[in-house]
Amino acid sequence: MSLQSSTPEALRVVNLLQERNLLPPTPIPAPMPCLPQDLQKVNCNPEVFRCTLTSIPQTQSLLNKAKMPLGLLLHPFKDLSQLPVVTSSTIVRCRSCRTYINPFVSFLDQRRWKCNLCYRVNDVPEEFMYNPVSRAYGEPHKRPEVQNATIEFIAPSEYMLRPPQPAVYLFVLDVSHNAVETGYLNVFCQSLLDNINALPGDSRTKVGFITFDSTIHFYNLQEGLSQPQMLIVSDIEDIFLPTPDSLLVNLNECKELVQDLLKNLPNLFQKTMETQSALGSALQAAFKLLSPTGGRMSVFQTQLPNLGVGALQSREDPNQRASAKDIQHLSPATDFYKKLALDCSGQQVAVDLFLLSAQYCDLASLGCISRYSAGSVYYYPSYHHQHNPAQVERFQKDLKRYLTRKIGFEAVMRIRCTKGLSIHTFHGNFFVRSTDLLSLPNVNPDAGFAVQMSIEENLDDMQVVSFQAALLYTSSKGERRIRVHTLCLPVVNSLSDIFAGADVQAITGLLACMAVDRSVTASLSDARDAMTNAAIDSLASYRQSVLTIQQPGLLAPACLRLFPLYILALLKQKAFRTGTSTRLDDRVFAMCQLKYQPLAYAMLMIHPALYRVDDLTDEGALNINERTIPQPRVLQLSVEKLNREGAFLMDTGMIMYLWVGRNCNPNFLTQVLGVPSYTAVPDNLLTLMTSLRRDQSDFYMIIQTLKIPWCSFRDESQLKSSFMQNMIEDRTEAALSYYEFLLHLQQQISK
Repeated sequence: MSLQSSTPEALRVVNLLQERNLLPPTPIPAPMPCLPQDLQKVNCNPEVFRCTLTSIPQTQSLLNKAKMPLGLLLHPFKDLSQLPVVTSSTIVRCRSCRTYINPFVSFLDQRRWKCNLCYRVNDVPEEFMYNPVSRAYGEPHKRPEVQNATIEFIAPSEYMLRPPQPAVYLFVLDVSHNAVETGYLNVFCQSLLDNINALPGDSRTKVGFITFDSTIHFYNLQEGLSQPQMLIVSDIEDIFLPTPDSLLVNLNECKELVQDLLKNLPNLFQKTMETQSALGSALQAAFKLLSPTGGRMSVFQTQLPNLGVGALQSREDPNQRASAKDIQHLSPATDFYKKLALDCSGQQVAVDLFLLSAQYCDLASLGCISRYSAGSVYYYPSYHHQHNPAQVERFQKDLKRYLTRKIGFEAVMRIRCTKGLSIHTFHGNFFVRSTDLLSLPNVNPDAGFAVQMSIEENLDDMQVVSFQAALLYTSSKGERRIRVHTLCLPVVNSLSDIFAGADVQAITGLLACMAVDRSVTASLSDARDAMTNAAIDSLASYRQSVLTIQQPGLLAPACLRLFPLYILALLKQKAFRTGTSTRLDDRVFAMCQLKYQPLAYAMLMIHPALYRVDDLTDEGALNINERTIPQPRVLQLSVEKLNREGAFLMDTGMIMYLWVGRNCNPNFLTQVLGVPSYTAVPDNLLTLMTSLRRDQSDFYMIIQTLKIPWCSFRDESQLKSSFMQNMIEDRTEAALSYYEFLLHLQQQISK
């Protein structure tokens, strides 16, 4: 299978010390480089499933010589606009390795197909001979399963160990004095009231509530009561459920009582002076309540747990934040939260943690409850309903998405690959049940996974190899479903072909996951060295083994031209930076995000996208809903790209910043932002959001397509430092500029 004409461009020699404008004009992920046209057409969407190398080396020794990591990045439950769904009593799979039939199998004739993973020849079942789409008989190769690299099956009964569970949601809420002070409870209760009818589920959906401080409070919401009944358990050492049958109730039957509770809950604890937090006992109680069914536990915590099981003590020394080269306490202080998470996983319970705190909370310990139960972690440092409106808006938007997004229950995911390849390390939030099976009590559309791979046997006689991820889950409507993604890539035997197929974003994403693990198991300085060495080693290998004419400079193939920039960006990222005061929880949260986010989100965390937005034209515009939307060009992350005449938008994945220069065009201020003058540009993003003029503003349309919170601020604002921290090409007291980093790499390569 020959490589396409794009290969020479991928291998075009770039001298990084001379070429500065390396960024693509838009941050939209490109299709996987270097794929033959026939594979590109039918292959899996690269935003769902991609490989660090789109041309697979024939041997492990060839891979070692290229000095690049081999791995997969996966976004298995991504929201997809067009997902073929097949209902069939016979799901066709290989009898030997259990691979699902897919576009990359070969039909020997109408009655036999050959597996693309283990090469066994299988019979085509009679039912598969009929094509439900064309309604024709005898065309098995035209079935949807063989036409689509991503497909979903509605599973027959043999895919169920028990009847599919209902959607079950349990909310566990900190109501200590500290929690009430932050004002989060009002926002939570209002959000759930607003979205209660949009919770994914059916007529069997159940909900329940637990609140806690130094004691645990349950709520009887059983039909027939005139109002919710609070039941307090003060023996936190030996936790029990006061009325097991009335604490989780059918949402449809008891909706009025649930709404009544949500309206009154913030007032119940308004005058509390209780400062203690028995989080561990609350989690044990919640686990007991959810164990019979499984479900989702949503935990809201605002301080360090300081009472009963799972109590923690502060491990952060603020004086060590900037000076220490190696950061202590990145691993958990206790195994309580991990053990409980594994118990949860065994009972199909996932725990999502919302941490809203101004103080140190030991996320390194608390985060284990989500990590091993396939949950998510949300973190809002310095959350306060009055003093931090930006965090409040982020919390509201996150909550709305969280409460209404699609969810899969009691899920497992298995990744298979062609004989000769093997999987050895997984990254993400899950429990590994067997070598290739991940236990995911819940799966959501915002979860990503990464996998490291190796080549165990030579792939000499193979033209292509395939990877398949199969996610078996229960939908919120109680259907057992299987979503299958298949990726097929060519096998090559030359280093130049391997380099031509390097996917620089996927490589960066996988290295970030590996560096997080290394920071915890070895040290932060070890992880930083490993990332720098990854850039040095791959560029040295390219120089020695691929370049035919040696020339001065720091040389990279065009496909890897952004690799040193992304590595520098990682070194300056909150997760890995040194010499800058970084709170321990902030650092640990950044590490969680890098391991758990799908690649598209993680790349914006690593290298935010910066645009100038006050001078947009129709050049390169997009057409959205029959409106022409200007497409701003991505700028380098350097102060030299900013000026006081402009307005600049930065997308960091989690939040967007709009910086307005002192001398910004008055027309932009009045016609687009709807403010009369520069001094009227608010730091309060909510004010600006409501004053934007839909009818006059293409800019508004751009913002609307990015459903994340955003901050506007003037030149002299306090928010400017957060914005400037992302200017990764510039020198800081503690870190090299991009040009200095390139010189360092060149020096190491020429040693």
